[in-house]
Amino acid sequence: MPSARRTQLLNTIAVDDLEDPRLEPYRNQKDAWLRSQRDGGTGIGEGLFLAEGELVVRALLDSGHQVVSVLCTPSRLEAMGESLGRLDPATPVFVADRPVLERIVGFDLHRGILAAGRRAQPPTAADIVDRAGLLVLCEDLTNHDNMGSIFRNVGCLIGGADPKAARAPAAVLLSPRCCDPLYRKSLRVSMGHVLRVPFARLEPWPKGLGLVRAAGFEIAALTPSEPGIPVTLLKHNPHKRAALLVGTEGAGLGAGSLALADARVRIPMAPGADSLNVATALAIALSHLRATNPDQEEPAGPWPSQ
Repeated sequence: MPSARRTQLLNTIAVDDLEDPRLEPYRNQKDAWLRSQRDGGTGIGEGLFLAEGELVVRALLDSGHQVVSVLCTPSRLEAMGESLGRLDPATPVFVADRPVLERIVGFDLHRGILAAGRRAQPPTAADIVDRAGLLVLCEDLTNHDNMGSIFRNVGCLIGGADPKAARAPAAVLLSPRCCDPLYRKSLRVSMGHVLRVPFARLEPWPKGLGLVRAAGFEIAALTPSEPGIPVTLLKHNPHKRAALLVGTEGAGLGAGSLALADARVRIPMAPGADSLNVATALAIALSHLRATNPDQEEPAGPWPSQ
């Protein structure tokens, strides 16, 4: 079906009232507000998040999350008509010229299209542990740029997951104090990979890491401190599933989580250097694990599910 025909079937609504209550998610992008909304006759619902830009909106369309509405310029509507044609016919697609769109959202990082999504029921930590071939374990990461970069690294180097598939190449488990991966900045920095890589919160922390070990994962803690094996010696164990544990760039990993790791891994650096960005360090470790897996296949990711 041609793109133009798909566009004609969309529930397009020309924006002529900037106070339309259905536009409220785009006017108020604060994460706490989006998560706290309840359906009070406005159709807004609860547990919202914002997808900004074409790549992230496409990822939302492919995910298991509901698309509540779309806000875009006429040119972006035409460019994405084929993809947007997969929306439920009742989903509002608000269309506004760029100056009007800018007045609504108040920033210019959207590339002419945004979408409001409603969070799907999240998986449990037990579901994640059972489903994933590889785990990334994040302790107390509160920087949204780092969180988004971690998901992008996992999605690009290992692979995302079909939301309907029983298995996933990789997944992320978060300590309770980690920031929300679906916060709009994290989602944007991830280039949509937050919507492709499954994640859940692991509680209690760090005691919950025992669940990971009991499921047959071998936990490697990334830390710049001695003692620790150089990352160049990090190898994929064909009899285990790999789990990489990362912490904050300031305090680093806590003693409790380090005690539950099977190994400590460090990245050799130049004299006088302190530490690498946490997402950069993770990318290096993932690359070394990929390189040491003799059964690596593209694009599914190298770690076989058990």
